Amino acid sequence: MTQSAPIRRAPNLAALLSDAALAAAARGWRVHPLRPGAKGSALHGERTCPRTSQCADGHRKWEQRATTDPDRIRAAWAAGPFNVGIATGPSNLLVVDLDVPKDKSKKDAPDGATSFKALCERAGQPWPTTFTVRTPSGGLHLYFQAQPGTHLPSTGGTLAPHIDTRAWGGNIVAPGSTTSLGTYEAIAPGPVAELPEWLLDHLHTPPEPPRQSAPLRIPGRGTRRAEAALDREVAVVRAAAKGQRHKLLLARTIAIGRFVTWGDIPRDVAEEAFGAAGESIGLSPAECRATIRDALDYSARTCRPRETA
Repeated sequence: MTQSAPIRRAPNLAALLSDAALAAAARGWRVHPLRPGAKGSALHGERTCPRTSQCADGHRKWEQRATTDPDRIRAAWAAGPFNVGIATGPSNLLVVDLDVPKDKSKKDAPDGATSFKALCERAGQPWPTTFTVRTPSGGLHLYFQAQPGTHLPSTGGTLAPHIDTRAWGGNIVAPGSTTSLGTYEAIAPGPVAELPEWLLDHLHTPPEPPRQSAPLRIPGRGTRRAEAALDREVAVVRAAAKGQRHKLLLARTIAIGRFVTWGDIPRDVAEEAFGAAGESIGLSPAECRATIRDALDYSARTCRPRETA
């Protein structure tokens, strides 16, 4: 009698993602479930908060509810194939997100990796050896350990074109998570390096983004003020509750549009920063691009001259 070959069952996606969440938690990283196949949080928002369990004393945001507790993780991922998010701030992480240009027509535009390599060279330092993840779009996530008590904010495009950072208020998609483009893959799964001093200096005092021409400068109304405003408005978008995401993305981009019109912020820097923020809360890339384009075009039509604003 011929023995039949054993049946090979496809791996259970929810189990694989649960293992990915447990692996991240074993490193001390606080995780929370993201929507299946997406990057937005799967946890309830303030409007739908049941005011029970962790929220018994008031609504707690996803950053506060992220956990390293294996029992809570297994229970959460038993409910479905949730992607894995890491709350970078509470995990004492700063993750450098090196993106690729979304506009394929700009073939000569540097990607995030090229921009980061230039930062390393200017600092006289080699490319850091640290835990690294390749994203489905071809970008890179470089993980760094921040000192406990260091409260670094997340940034969008202020270090250089196509470079964002995720720290407090930020979320990063963990390796093992999957979207329609592919899987987040740890390509350098070794230890996480300490945040380099030279990079920390850049984060405390972000350099001006490159410009084609020098903008008009007026005391108190220059580029540093514009960049601070951009970081502030991007943070508002990242904290948007479900039902307010599109509205806030449009409104906060319009608020920054005057700086773009005045020449204080290159348009592509604003587009990248708000695009990353919109996608981080679950909006599609196409919706982000259309909304940001409409907002900046509206600002260009309606913005008052700097001297009368």
